[in-house]
Amino acid sequence: MLAYIQGNITHKSPTHVVIESGGLGYLLQISLNTFSKIQHQSSCRLHTHLHLAGGLQGPLSVQLFGFYDEAEKQIFLQLLDISGIGAATVRMILSSLSPEEIQRAIVNENASLLESIKGIGPKTAKRIILELKDKISKEVKSTGAASVFQPSSKQEALSALVMLGFTRAQADQALDRVMKQQGDLPTEELIRQALKNM
Repeated sequence: MLAYIQGNITHKSPTHVVIESGGLGYLLQISLNTFSKIQHQSSCRLHTHLHLAGGLQGPLSVQLFGFYDEAEKQIFLQLLDISGIGAATVRMILSSLSPEEIQRAIVNENASLLESIKGIGPKTAKRIILELKDKISKEVKSTGAASVFQPSSKQEALSALVMLGFTRAQADQALDRVMKQQGDLPTEELIRQALKNM
């Protein structure tokens, strides 16, 4: 199986990217989280997951998913393991929140944040928390990933802007512009300045 693909980007959009490697063009489905990291790059390396769906009950669907980092890939696979949650829904989750924000929502049982994502209702949000809380809590302790519980001002501002209805890519760009001009600001001020830059 493919662990990752590295090469030149020949096409990219918020939902997919084509990477040319070894004379072949690979079409990878991506989240807005990954798109925001590679949108200004001409080449990249993406971790991959080959997803097969259907078959016995309908036509076989084969999709290759790409992830900017291993953390996003791991949360994708964990969410995909939950009954009733398909690849399209998982990509929507990863397009709405960063891997760290998803982990924090699950560990802190923040069902309302998960429910704010299109396609996630109260039952699905509770199922995600129920099935993943213990697993993610153990991973956080074993890796010492304090950042999951101590988000930066930018992470908090990004989450708030996404909740306000802006895309992750729009919010990320606006915050980067503000921080480049004014440096690190408190979360509330970052949000105010970013809204002026939208």
